[in-house]
Amino acid sequence: MPIVDREKRRKIRHNRIRSKLRGTASKPRVSVRKSNRHIYAQAVDDLKGETIAAASTLSSDLDEEVTNATVETAKKVGAMLAERLSDKGIEEVVFDRGGYPYHGKVQALADQMREEGMVF
Repeated sequence: MPIVDREKRRKIRHNRIRSKLRGTASKPRVSVRKSNRHIYAQAVDDLKGETIAAASTLSSDLDEEVTNATVETAKKVGAMLAERLSDKGIEEVVFDRGGYPYHGKVQALADQMREEGMVF
């Protein structure tokens, strides 16, 4: 299957998921985006259209330079985002997997956020 079709199908799935999820200031939506090299996550207040907190493998807070997105780096990004949300007093979030299957890196990021105390 061509990559263009795969990405198109992922966007269709993402739109279907997004039609059911809304983030607020007290319970933001955690949106995940990934590539072969990096993984990005951000907490969004959809009512105001603002990003509350964000973390990625490109953040300078990570110890080492990331060459490939792995499950381990996804866990670090999840821990970083959970810490930033906790600092802002947010304990509950809505998880948006972005049309990606819920396994591997996406699941590792979500599980790490739960271990850090996030509820979703």
